[in-house]
Amino acid sequence: MDAGDDKSYDDINVTPMVDLYLVLLLIFIIMTTAGVQGVKVDLPKSSSKPAELSGPKSRAITVNNQGSIALDTVPVSLAELESKLREHQAKHKEFPVVIRGDRQTQYDGIMSVLDVCGRLGLTQVGLATVGPEN
Repeated sequence: MDAGDDKSYDDINVTPMVDLYLVLLLIFIIMTTAGVQGVKVDLPKSSSKPAELSGPKSRAITVNNQGSIALDTVPVSLAELESKLREHQAKHKEFPVVIRGDRQTQYDGIMSVLDVCGRLGLTQVGLATVGPEN
């Protein structure tokens, strides 16, 4: 045998494997949290300076192009939307509401949601849009 062949190969270096597992775990965490942000809609364009209406107590209402309504990614009917907003209003008197409507959404779907907000007396209502393309 050669003088260099008497090394023992009893232990395996697992550090690169642990690094790989941690990177995969990090990617998995990022991808799952990115997918929970909301219902995908095609937002209309807006001016270059939209109003900021985000905060811990804000609610997002989404109306897609089929007319379906979702409150913070949970599908609801108009009656359920009103009751859930009323419950939230009992806990937080003033809170902003952001309405996200698909570009192809019929106008009456958005108006129905705005009517619910008006009946509840919500004054901080915004319409979500995407900025102009440069």
